[in-house]
Amino acid sequence: MMERSGAAGKRLVVLSGRIMTPPFSASARREAGTLIRALQEGRMLSMPRSRPMPGIGARCHELRIVDEDKSWRIVYRVDPDAVVVVDIFQKATQQTPVLVLEVCRKRLRRYDASQEED
Repeated sequence: MMERSGAAGKRLVVLSGRIMTPPFSASARREAGTLIRALQEGRMLSMPRSRPMPGIGARCHELRIVDEDKSWRIVYRVDPDAVVVVDIFQKATQQTPVLVLEVCRKRLRRYDASQEED
């Protein structure tokens, strides 16, 4: 887990994955960074940039990043004090794979349990 605080407002917690070049192009990395920064500043994003993912949990969404010939998804949750990035994956099918949904739920359960211990 990676955690960053910044002047943007909410802290950023990354449970899995990295937004880096490669595999992201430089422009896709900048777009992802701009969108995440907006979330940290408290702005809510909507389609086509972000869509709710209630199948994962409350306050869960996915950022939709189109990158040259690929589409990326960044699954995140907006908590009162943080933007929690749960997973980053390349989108290859119309529906989010069941395994991705299950892994995201599991990571959030572990994260929530660790926050209760603090």
